[in-house]
Amino acid sequence: MSPTSHFLVPPKVVPVLDPGFRPAALARRAFDAAATVPVRLALEQADGSVFHASIRVLPASDPRSGANAFFVERLVKCLLWTYGGWRVWVDGPPEVADALSRHYQEAPAGKFDSEIIGQRIYDHPITIVPTRDIPEPRASTAPLGRHLDGCRIGFDLGGSDRKVAALQDGKVLFSEEIVWDPYFQKDPAYHHDGIMDSLRRAAAHLPRVDAIGGSAAGVYVNNQVKVASLFRGVSREDFERHVRNLFLDLRKEWGGIPLEVVNDGEVTALAASMSLGINSVLGLSMGTSTAAGFVTADGSITTWLNELAFSPVDYRPDGPRDEWSGDVGCGVQFFSQQAVGRLLAPAGIDVDPSLPLPEKLKHVQSLMAQGDVRALRIYQTIGTCLGYAIAHWADFYDLRHLLILGRVTTGEGGDVILSEARRALAEEFPELSGRVAFHVPDEKEKRHGQAIAAASLPLVAQA
Repeated sequence: MSPTSHFLVPPKVVPVLDPGFRPAALARRAFDAAATVPVRLALEQADGSVFHASIRVLPASDPRSGANAFFVERLVKCLLWTYGGWRVWVDGPPEVADALSRHYQEAPAGKFDSEIIGQRIYDHPITIVPTRDIPEPRASTAPLGRHLDGCRIGFDLGGSDRKVAALQDGKVLFSEEIVWDPYFQKDPAYHHDGIMDSLRRAAAHLPRVDAIGGSAAGVYVNNQVKVASLFRGVSREDFERHVRNLFLDLRKEWGGIPLEVVNDGEVTALAASMSLGINSVLGLSMGTSTAAGFVTADGSITTWLNELAFSPVDYRPDGPRDEWSGDVGCGVQFFSQQAVGRLLAPAGIDVDPSLPLPEKLKHVQSLMAQGDVRALRIYQTIGTCLGYAIAHWADFYDLRHLLILGRVTTGEGGDVILSEARRALAEEFPELSGRVAFHVPDEKEKRHGQAIAAASLPLVAQA
């Protein structure tokens, strides 16, 4: 028995198709109850922002102390993909920092994180700094969005479709959704031309275009594409030449008007905040991947990454493996079309393996509409896991509201997901069950909300 297995607590509410699921929230609580040695952590971003966190580990004399490295690494991974950062300051036993350094230098999953988060987003490999004096916390938020004056275009780029809307003083004059397949396109012109086509279609319904705002899966800093699954098929050379400055180039093509692009999860949360009049909201979109964003208590978007697709929610060593990062137990395998695809076999549903994930999802939705219990169990499993993930995320967010949307939540299955998530929270985490309110966008919000919020991102200077 490995030292880690002592703390992998079975959930009270067992996911019907995934009984091996071992929630991160329960494992972290069990480990913390046994640990006594404090470890302080600080994550530093390229702009100097610093975020603090802490964990307790087991003393070296404890026969289970071999679990220390696992629990510290899983926490740091959650912190990195939630808040972001490249330098990690560690005030704790030397072996803790040593194990972290080896992980990011040697382990395949650690090297992936160092490449994507460290080098591609923050221009530095992830660096572990042992210290007794961690830097003071510093953070900034961006009062981005909520501007609806003038003639605006808003767009949203997903893995299976792109949406666009034309607005005049906040009123939607036109909206459209077009199917596309950007993931493995090698020619960056495919992405450029598709986006430009949608923008032109929207512009045809406006007397002029004052500003353009967009949301897209990935990480965007100052309108530069840092890393995004939408461009996975593009070579590194073409990415640097044609993709990194794609939205800066588009702004030039539109005469230099204000143009802002941010992560789609951020815009999801902003859309909920604007339409429902709520703050402290985490927006979670279950689509091709798992997109998330957070609006603070004062209504601002943060500098955080909020890439919950890569954040571990299942701590079993043989959990489902992410095909991109190679890591196990990450959110994308539980809250996306990939989750639906993964659960087809356990549910006893046979489909052509070559079918793309959106088609597999449509098949499950069709079965659900017919009352097929096999499809019901897929949605029940996703919902149960979501309840435990919410408890985990609540350790990193001041979480009061949760907006759930995305293609996986469309139809009756979405109701089942919410019901099962509420049940898991009520039975295992009653204190959170009464604190976190669930929200689902109505049909109008689904059609227009994301594009409206995206269109509101740029500030137009008044004459």
